[in-house]
Amino acid sequence: MGKERTAPAAVTSADVARLAGVSRATVSFVLNNTQAHRVSDTTRARVLAAADQLGYVPHAAARSLRAGRSNLVLMPASVSAVGRLVSTWIDDLQGELEQLGYITVLHAGRFPNAVSAARAWAELRPAAVVALEGDSLTGQAADVLTKAGVRGVLAFASRRAEGIHTIDFDHTRVGALAAEHLVSRGRRNLGVIMPQERGLDTFARPRLAGAQSVASRTTASVTPVEMAYTRGSAAELAERWPELGLDAVFAYNDEYAALLLHALRDAGVRVPEEVSVVGCDDLLVSALQQPPLTTVRLDMPAPAQVADALHELVERGVPPEVPGMEPVLVQRQSS
Repeated sequence: MGKERTAPAAVTSADVARLAGVSRATVSFVLNNTQAHRVSDTTRARVLAAADQLGYVPHAAARSLRAGRSNLVLMPASVSAVGRLVSTWIDDLQGELEQLGYITVLHAGRFPNAVSAARAWAELRPAAVVALEGDSLTGQAADVLTKAGVRGVLAFASRRAEGIHTIDFDHTRVGALAAEHLVSRGRRNLGVIMPQERGLDTFARPRLAGAQSVASRTTASVTPVEMAYTRGSAAELAERWPELGLDAVFAYNDEYAALLLHALRDAGVRVPEEVSVVGCDDLLVSALQQPPLTTVRLDMPAPAQVADALHELVERGVPPEVPGMEPVLVQRQSS
């Protein structure tokens, strides 16, 4: 048997202090950018050079203890399953939070209920939790987080819950707007694409419910239709489209809509003459389709506005009100 490898000792602030010829307190003042203690530019440069040479990285947990609170903002990792538009918005939000001194951490995991998820999140002791799928949170879950020292829970949701600051993000209105448009164009047999990919049903189900609510007060009908985001699945669905008897489809988002649009055309189904197609997100690709794709644009609050509200929630416990998501129809030739 070979010799067991031992892990190298971690570089500490004491190592940095020794190389720079300063105290550990000075290293802490420099690396934590402590404004209350004056450090000369020469000493600061020496400390930074020593830390860079040794590859030293400050310990986040220790820094949180000194500061009295964490600077972590936790986001459930399932946000990566949303469309490209919202993913880009999340990237911008992370940038805004970084400017305010926060580090955003995505937390992966599948949990049986909201309380189990909250307990797992609480183990990291974040300053705040931002949940894009906020309807899955409960007041009991928020209580677990609060008792663990989490200073703010911000959720994008269609309903309010005790202990959770809510920004309106109601996906039933997205499905309802798409269905209202299709009905106004004379369509009566509406299909709603239900993505087979894991994690998307959180948004797909309320969009379906919104379309069904429109059908319930008109002469239209709504049929949920499963489709995976693959060429094969789209082609199979397009081939059996005539037997489905649908004259319109809300295709969840622009990516699914574009995939289905191409498959329908290949199968000889004419859009919009035989089938009207509506997507969601108003991505660049939607306007480049043939025919150009009608879509629902999601007007989101500005990432900077959300970041500032979260900071106020962490620091003072009472954030300013933030406008919610507003769906807006963008009509083009596919409907």
